[in-house]
Amino acid sequence: VQLQASGGGLVQAGTSLRLSCAASGRAFSTYNMGWFRQAPGKEREIVAVISRGGGSTYYADSVKGRFTISRDNAKNTVYLQMSILKPEDTAVYYCAASELGWASPGRLKTYGYDYWGQGTQVTVSS
Repeated sequence: VQLQASGGGLVQAGTSLRLSCAASGRAFSTYNMGWFRQAPGKEREIVAVISRGGGSTYYADSVKGRFTISRDNAKNTVYLQMSILKPEDTAVYYCAASELGWASPGRLKTYGYDYWGQGTQVTVSS
């Protein structure tokens, strides 16, 4: 599967932004989808994950209550709605697809993902 992330930009703290990740190739609905981010000098970290059918989600504590992950399997697209953005949310955001089961702890780790998008930069100014 090929993934194309978009929607990043430069925004002020407290505002919102929505990222999109369009998939092509093998059946999108067979993958759990995740959003990760990587700030300069830091390791890539999990942000949110959504199950194949969209019925289950996971959020990192740092974004819980502010970010919402969703997917539209008919459009082969996963979204990340980001609200109340903070300067510490500044990073390159990546979408990724995982073949692991929902119960696998690997779904929260970079090694659990088989396919990656190219990343989209989000910069939040204070």
